[in-house]
Amino acid sequence: MTQDADVPLTTEWAGKYVSVKRRGRWEFASRTGSTNAVVILAEHEGKVILVEQYRVPVGARCLELPAGLVGDEDPDATVEETAVKELEEETGFTATRIERLGDFHSSPGMLAESFALVGAHGVSRCGEGGGNEREAIDVHLVAREDISSFVEQRRNAGVAIDVKLLLFLTF
Repeated sequence: MTQDADVPLTTEWAGKYVSVKRRGRWEFASRTGSTNAVVILAEHEGKVILVEQYRVPVGARCLELPAGLVGDEDPDATVEETAVKELEEETGFTATRIERLGDFHSSPGMLAESFALVGAHGVSRCGEGGGNEREAIDVHLVAREDISSFVEQRRNAGVAIDVKLLLFLTF
């Protein structure tokens, strides 16, 4: 264990959504509220459900798996409840069962955020999707064998690609 682990954690700056923390020689970003998210692997009729939406930090639309913050609206919400809510809101699909596949850190050298990866089972259409009034989400259903070419097509169109889509890309 490094010496930094024994140094008290301080908040250098905090905004409404993001804060910068320091522990020893390390500076890193954290969400001001919840640092936990859920990322959803869902398929419908043999096609993976992907979402595309504008992301301010990258200045572009981004191709991603459906996801959301756990506890941002209801502090008592579970990972499973959040997964169903976000899947319905973002994509217009619901699931009868959510399977927790593991907890991961997206960029552990810089971000405190973690996410629970879940698999959605019993997926069926329940609505329009597209997100809430602040979001403009496009939903894509892509066969697993076509994901690599679809990602390349979206990249060529100037769309940013979320690192979690590496789950589907092979060399």
